[in-house]
Amino acid sequence: MPDPSAPSSGEAVWPQPKFQFHVQWGGAEMRFQEVSGLGMEAQPIEYRAGNSPQFSVLKMPGVKKFGDVTLKRGLFKGERQFWDWFNEAKTTTIQRKPLTIRLLDESGAAVMVWTLADAWPSRVQSSEFKVSGNEFAIESLVVSHEGLSMAKS
Repeated sequence: MPDPSAPSSGEAVWPQPKFQFHVQWGGAEMRFQEVSGLGMEAQPIEYRAGNSPQFSVLKMPGVKKFGDVTLKRGLFKGERQFWDWFNEAKTTTIQRKPLTIRLLDESGAAVMVWTLADAWPSRVQSSEFKVSGNEFAIESLVVSHEGLSMAKS
């Protein structure tokens, strides 16, 4: 059965551009220039019964594994919220927050929404500094989380 939300056969279908997105973390809107690492995998379990006539193993989906997400943004004078949040980390006492990433269309409406459950900073890194450089200073934040869900908006 065809997807009712799909465009009719007369409409041109284009992939979604990826340059316009919003990141919301624990209720606060944050600006980033890059988000990467949105993904998950199921670790395969290999099994072969002793009485199987096939001389090969079966592969079944096992435990899900969620990759860390990397967020990059420009470094601004006086901003240190990532560093402060990272420094609050102590064994099992770090404040975990939901993180939501919305991919937007040309009109600014959300097309796809990814939500990370119980996100926390596992690494904060400042930019490299070069006397001959001509780029902006960029800081990156690596976020670990307990689950990833994706929804169409």
